[in-house]
Amino acid sequence: MDAVDATTHYEIYATEETPSLTAIVIDTNPRAWAAINNVLPISKALANILVFVNSQLAYSSSNQVAIIASHTNRAVWLWPTPPKTPKPFEAHQNGNGNGNGGDVEMADADSARQQSQKLSSSSRRRAAANKFAQFAQIESAILTSLRDLITSTTDVDLAATTTQISGALTLALHHANKTSLQLTDADGAQAASGSAKANGGATAGNPAPGGGAGAAISAGSGALRGLHARILVLSVSDSSPAQYIPTMNAVFAASHAGIPIDILSLHGSPTFLQQASYITRGTFLEATSPQGLLQYLMFGFASAIDSRQTVTTTTTGAGQAGTRAAIDGATGLEQLVSPSTTNVDFRAACFCHRRVIDTGFVCSICLSIFCEVPEDATCYTCGNKLALGRYGAKPAVVPRRKKKKRKLGLNGEPVGTSEQPSSVAGTPRSG
Repeated sequence: MDAVDATTHYEIYATEETPSLTAIVIDTNPRAWAAINNVLPISKALANILVFVNSQLAYSSSNQVAIIASHTNRAVWLWPTPPKTPKPFEAHQNGNGNGNGGDVEMADADSARQQSQKLSSSSRRRAAANKFAQFAQIESAILTSLRDLITSTTDVDLAATTTQISGALTLALHHANKTSLQLTDADGAQAASGSAKANGGATAGNPAPGGGAGAAISAGSGALRGLHARILVLSVSDSSPAQYIPTMNAVFAASHAGIPIDILSLHGSPTFLQQASYITRGTFLEATSPQGLLQYLMFGFASAIDSRQTVTTTTTGAGQAGTRAAIDGATGLEQLVSPSTTNVDFRAACFCHRRVIDTGFVCSICLSIFCEVPEDATCYTCGNKLALGRYGAKPAVVPRRKKKKRKLGLNGEPVGTSEQPSSVAGTPRSG
């Protein structure tokens, strides 16, 4: 019995969580939000988005979020907020190094306005005290950044109707790649330090094995390593033909990196975003009731969270290592079935007039699309001569055989007819 009791046989379950990044792109086109203001104001939509963001962060401590505003003239970070560049120091001619010319600005007791601002700020602090610190920080940063974006919008910006969705997608892809590089470097440094301790240190000529900056993207597939990233676009406007080329460039880059693009359309016809979702194997939802935004987000896009890897280690006996197997743990969120769409609008925009067309001319070298034959049948992009075959050639038409006009006699009857003239002589009769 003592021998049996001395035998150690137990299982150690260790969870290795792969960080997940959800980049949310919000279409902040003022004209589009004004069209659905009666159904879903932007303030209510932002509150629903914050609830969805909190759910993503609460699912795992390793999850990250990034929120980008796609405006009419630029794409702006809402979270994480970019570092503010210090303004150039301005000093007076008689200054001693400060902006007030060396004088110290004096102030009397707080005015009524300042007191009201203090009261409102204190009430906000009391409200934030009841929230999780990270949730309160993200909410405050997003509201502040969006307020600054709206106040800085000029009349010229309001005149533009195109949403800079391509720039927002590019920022999201850049942030995903940068995050993957940081995580891979951290994992590589940790693995290198562990290997160095095991091997008694690593020399410069024979470095310890580990990841590097170039290890974030695998050489074969191009997918991100050490990070599950996806992009969620909240669209409220139509797809602009002028944004077709840069948007498709970002879409193919996301497909190469293995980053799905999910689309939630609240208003308008996002033709190109629907193609982006199909190419990257994302989810496309068209909200028939925009006021149910939170339900669409929770039930339509919560299943895109990647699974966690569970490592099972079995050890039998002292100093004997057992088998290790990595299995995918299927939680409730992974068992949800993502909605899909069957009808995809694959129309493209021409490179010459930026029109959405059904049939056009495609260059066989650079795949440029034209709605009509270019001048001299030469591609505007690469200069290749388009092989049009017999397109535009005049068809050979066989002329009809003209009918000959018949001549008319004196009595108006046509001459040379098959009718026989009546005989002058009478018919003879029998005796």
